Amino acid sequence: MRATPDSEDHEALRAAVSTLGRRHGREGDTAHLWSEAGRLGYLGVNLPEAYGGGGGGITELSLVLEELGAAGCHLLMMIVSPAICGTVIARFGTDTQKQHWLPGIADGTRLMAFGITEPDAGSNSHRITTTARRDGTDWLLTGRKVFVSGVDLADATLIVGRTEDARTGRLKPCLFIVPRDTPGFQRRHIAMELHAVEKQFELTLDDVRLPADALVGDEDAGLLQLFAGLNPERIMTAAFAIGMGRYALTEAVAYARERTVWNTPIGAHQAIAHPLAQAHIELELARLMTRKAAQLYDAGDDTGAGEAANMAKYAAGEACVKAVDQAVHTLGGNGLTRAFGLASLITAARVSRIAPVSREMILNYVSHQTLGLPKSY
Repeated sequence: MRATPDSEDHEALRAAVSTLGRRHGREGDTAHLWSEAGRLGYLGVNLPEAYGGGGGGITELSLVLEELGAAGCHLLMMIVSPAICGTVIARFGTDTQKQHWLPGIADGTRLMAFGITEPDAGSNSHRITTTARRDGTDWLLTGRKVFVSGVDLADATLIVGRTEDARTGRLKPCLFIVPRDTPGFQRRHIAMELHAVEKQFELTLDDVRLPADALVGDEDAGLLQLFAGLNPERIMTAAFAIGMGRYALTEAVAYARERTVWNTPIGAHQAIAHPLAQAHIELELARLMTRKAAQLYDAGDDTGAGEAANMAKYAAGEACVKAVDQAVHTLGGNGLTRAFGLASLITAARVSRIAPVSREMILNYVSHQTLGLPKSY
């Protein structure tokens, strides 16, 4: 499938990552792929060169994730570790935090999870109840998080809490690095109807004692630090969805070219060809918005990036679900077999509509922030 125009450097990056992804394939060892991608510099392409990264941005990292996904290698933790946690630490961390975490995140030898969603908060980050209070020079962190990916694999989790006085109404999120074996930090596996290497967890923090240097950035910085991680999350989720959609579409097109009924390949029939063409168009449109969002973010336009990142995530999620559904439908009964490996993507594709923010909340954002319509809440 042809890509939208890229710079020569980006085309070269796409080609190299695509080669790596095809070599591993959908059934390859994810841990081995992660290690090799880190060793080749792909996992840390967005992180500062001074800390072992590639010196690029979310634009380059999203290209890596998309191309790996298009080859059938869907690395969910790329959204979390280098994109969210790596970006937040690179922008707001102390020199000690950067030196301790970024080189390992960049080369794949260290992994960091991200905990923001709560049982009673969902998409409303203003209702976060995980609280941090001072105890001398330490912090005590108490609360619960759900749907936290890869905690069992991660060396630490970047937890979003809030200072206790934020309960008066003003949102003042704080970000804390919580190492995996910290006393009081417990996890419970959440069984999911989702075929993925990365498991989901509920976290319980019971007066977790953290040193002062566990805090990332300024406790009074508020939304600036939080959205420094959430905008890349949306952009990378869009890239993840586009890669998955491209993979499914490529498989369907190959099948439609070869599968013959009544002496004619089924791809010759418009009932098959047109929905596949439509899926391709919608994926390409989503790629354009994703690139716009990434470029705005890398240029330092956090406000513009916020709007574009939400739109990109919405467009990519919708395009991915449609592409996967049409791919499975194109293969008929074969589309539901394990041999062809597309049916499991049906559930995975739905995730791109739901997480990290639902399409309905994105429509709320656009209607309020872009169109200036009144809120109902």
